[in-house]
Amino acid sequence: MRAEAFSPAHITGFFEICDNQANPLYIGSKGAGFSIIQGVTTKVSIEPYHKPSFEIRINGYPTQSACVSERVLKLFLKLVKRNYQIIVDHNINIPIGGGFGSSGAGSLSLSLALNEALGLGLSKIEVAQIAHIAEVECKTGLGTVIAEMYGGFELRLKPGAPGVGELKKIPVNGDYSILCLNFGPISTKRVLTDPNYRDKINGMGGKLLNELLSHQSIENFLKLSRQFTNYLNIMTDRVRNVLKDADSRGFTCSMMMFGEGVFSIVKNDAKDLMKILHKYSSMGGKVILTKIDCDGARVL
Repeated sequence: MRAEAFSPAHITGFFEICDNQANPLYIGSKGAGFSIIQGVTTKVSIEPYHKPSFEIRINGYPTQSACVSERVLKLFLKLVKRNYQIIVDHNINIPIGGGFGSSGAGSLSLSLALNEALGLGLSKIEVAQIAHIAEVECKTGLGTVIAEMYGGFELRLKPGAPGVGELKKIPVNGDYSILCLNFGPISTKRVLTDPNYRDKINGMGGKLLNELLSHQSIENFLKLSRQFTNYLNIMTDRVRNVLKDADSRGFTCSMMMFGEGVFSIVKNDAKDLMKILHKYSSMGGKVILTKIDCDGARVL
């Protein structure tokens, strides 16, 4: 039994932590962000076996440190009545831990593929809820799964898993390009469990969401995301230098939540901003030029 599924990656501009519930389905975040056409493609191969067994590979290499995928597998194995050997192949074409929601995309694409291969017949919302629970329990994200499930440029209005949380998609035409410069990872778990950062995030995230709701545009989203970045003050020197240079050329950029990197959304010609980002890529960064994914996660 085999199946394959894809989930787009996701970039968050700003958010508010909403994790004071006991049930993980009701834990999540409010905020705003967008999905991109890169992401995680997951293939599963399943055979009957004498005991439950699984192997997880990331970009062709076996790994022992895939908390979210392991949790998804264990949740699905509880739903079947026989034992299986499951081989999971994650193909990840965005920086891992760099603020692209790779753990949520891996969780969601794996859940979709397992449901298909095992013939469980769960709805897409039920499948996504399993992915959401796994990510919340591993503390790798809060609102990524619901955003990646639907895709597009979204405002997350009510926290929680798909079927519980609420979001609004804002139409975006094809003239917009996404530009990112990623230097490396920042631990989402570390930030989400730090009392000082939590207070700052929750003191600002909800206010910015209300401002975006009153004036819904890409340009306002970028401005508010930058306010959030400045307020949190977790920028490294490399990120700060890129933002300062982009500002001087009239481009609004912000920091990935959470990763050591910057992003922007540019209409029509992106060449001038690309030149700025490439200048700083020599400091160990990777430049990504992409588009918004409007379709969300799907079985392939």
